[in-house]
Amino acid sequence: MKALVLSGGSGTRLRPFTHSMPKQLIPIANRPILQHVLENIADLGVTEVGIIVGDWEQQITETLGDGSALGVHLTYIPQDSPRGLAHAVVIARDFLGDDDFVMYLGDNVLPGGVAQIAEEFGKARPAAQVVVHKVTDPRSFGVVELGPAGQVVRLVEKPAEPRSDLALIGVYFFTSAIHEAVNAIEPSARGELEITDAIQWLVTHGDEVRAGEYDGYWKDAGCVEDVLDCNRQLLDGMRGSIAGEVDGTSVLSGQVVVEPGARVVRSWIEGPVVIAAGTVVEDAHLGPYTSIGRDCLLRDTHIDDSIVFNGATVSSIGRLKGSMIGRAALVVSTGDHSRAAAKV
Repeated sequence: MKALVLSGGSGTRLRPFTHSMPKQLIPIANRPILQHVLENIADLGVTEVGIIVGDWEQQITETLGDGSALGVHLTYIPQDSPRGLAHAVVIARDFLGDDDFVMYLGDNVLPGGVAQIAEEFGKARPAAQVVVHKVTDPRSFGVVELGPAGQVVRLVEKPAEPRSDLALIGVYFFTSAIHEAVNAIEPSARGELEITDAIQWLVTHGDEVRAGEYDGYWKDAGCVEDVLDCNRQLLDGMRGSIAGEVDGTSVLSGQVVVEPGARVVRSWIEGPVVIAAGTVVEDAHLGPYTSIGRDCLLRDTHIDDSIVFNGATVSSIGRLKGSMIGRAALVVSTGDHSRAAAKV
């Protein structure tokens, strides 16, 4: 089996951060979303991974390299503009060959992984197996309707009156049958080749399509609130590790990671918190669910439930909560007046 990861898209709901970086590289628990995705794929025993890349190809390749650090081999497949998920399958045809593959959206966060569903697909080998999750309001999602034997009989995009609470969550397993389907469909009203149309084509033409239900934590990390929620979820499963320098006057409680080269001085850290290499935390209070990136400076400040990107400085700020602070951002207080200058 191979994997196809989609990393195009503009990430408009995460601006201004995505003016200068792809949303798939937004850090969650101090690792890019794409790294979490690739780790899930590696856990399936899949090592050959194609990544669809657009305008942010250089940043993605510089971050991930050839994939060897994550136990996979990456092939980058350029896409001139977002033309739909099925179009990604079309342009990846040479890479995929006739192999079975898992297609995974690069902004999906599924800490529980999909190993069980992959095993089900490998045993039964339907033409396609979609991954679904029960949601309270299916009107915002692609919805899967099942027949009496559990087979997929219909896929509807954002139905006004849903007949099911099973939403597509951006992970799909395919045999080579999908290639005929993506070549047979026409662009949708928004001008894209929709993967739901291709899967529906399989259903209509009598191919077996099944659904595997994922009942763990899942988020499409498409906005600030969802990114922070993902950060909380992943930090909750973290083990503490003190490899950096912590002075004798600092107090650490709960699960705290201080990476090699990081320094904590006269500070109070309440985990779960992760502090990356090269960062200095001085006379500061870091509250739960906070991730601090590499080479940051936090001095005389209090931060809770936040993500600080690489290279940022936060100084003399009374308290920040539920915030994302961009790369190389400067957030300082002078007298009674606060000013913030950000390079994101």
